[in-house]
Amino acid sequence: MFDDLPPDLERLLTLRVWHAMWLARIDNKIDELQRREAEREHGERVRPSRPEWIDQLGIGTGRPPIQVHAGGCYAAGGRRRAINRDEARRLLASGLPTCPHCQPDTDLRILD
Repeated sequence: MFDDLPPDLERLLTLRVWHAMWLARIDNKIDELQRREAEREHGERVRPSRPEWIDQLGIGTGRPPIQVHAGGCYAAGGRRRAINRDEARRLLASGLPTCPHCQPDTDLRILD
């Protein structure tokens, strides 16, 4: 049998400690990656769905809506609220401007 291990006990014990140390490092890395993957999956499960329509809100008392956007519009500001299709149509019919980037009036089939 092919035996390339050292013949003395002292070196064998050293090798055993060294391999145990590496095995512990590998196990820790596996645990870390499994925890990250579980956190990612959990985040995907509990993430709220993207709204179909949003209105961008102004600053000040009452925070009035200032513009209507499609739900995934990159140009919508940080102050926003999810709205349904009927609310979006109502806001646009009342004269609220639309986003020039996502053009929600086209998707809502509102003609000028």
